Amino acid sequence: MSKVINPIISEKANILSSDGVYTFRVEKNSNKFDIKKSVENLFKVNVRRVNLVTIPPKKRIMRGKVGFKSGYKKAVVYLKKGQKIELS
Repeated sequence: MSKVINPIISEKANILSSDGVYTFRVEKNSNKFDIKKSVENLFKVNVRRVNLVTIPPKKRIMRGKVGFKSGYKKAVVYLKKGQKIELS
């Protein structure tokens, strides 16, 4: 039932997490309300805001053959002040 697939761990995401902003890879058919409920239930925090970014598929050429790297949907979740999620 969870719409959150996994957290995105990158240099930028680590910097933002100190301000209470976390990024997650989510299912393509999910919306902001579903993601808010999922994050609140999974991590027991209060979500202030959710932004969605759709990452398009990217073309890859390997040994002369054309293929695609699959696209995905990313959620940027803002928590209320003083709250944090332990991602380890």
